[in-house]
Amino acid sequence: MAAVMEGPLADLSSWQTTDCSIAKAIELVGTRSTVLILREAYYGTTRFDGFAQRVGITDAAAATQLRKLTEAGLLTKQPYQEQGKRTRHEYILTPKGRDLLPVVLALMQWGDTYLQPGPPPLLLVEEATGSPVRVQVRSDSGHELTLEELGIRVNDDYLHARRTRKAKR
Repeated sequence: MAAVMEGPLADLSSWQTTDCSIAKAIELVGTRSTVLILREAYYGTTRFDGFAQRVGITDAAAATQLRKLTEAGLLTKQPYQEQGKRTRHEYILTPKGRDLLPVVLALMQWGDTYLQPGPPPLLLVEEATGSPVRVQVRSDSGHELTLEELGIRVNDDYLHARRTRKAKR
């Protein structure tokens, strides 16, 4: 089964995936090293050498990915200086970067379920209680949704904004 495509979206051959948010997100964070750098930032890594070492990438690759994530506003650079050494920068998650946490945790959860040969190496728990944590798709009312219960419809606000942008050209 599939999601319920509503209104004009029901005929998949009649519309294009123009401005797809999934495509834009994958363009930004869709590489292995980018996702693993984010993982490390969630784990508390902040320094360049730590990212390169823990992700297992070259310094050049780490520099490229950290620059990309900084320019996109997911990380911010903050100066630090160890005694007797030159000023360097550490990388700190921004609110935009922190908002990607459910995506990374969902990948981890999926990998735990389908790719691990036995128990997962790490558990996600609420720190204060030890209660298990899971990423789920829920409505605002709290109902957990299956794929078949998910409706997808055209966003009228998007259409209005697009028409307004075109009119200003």
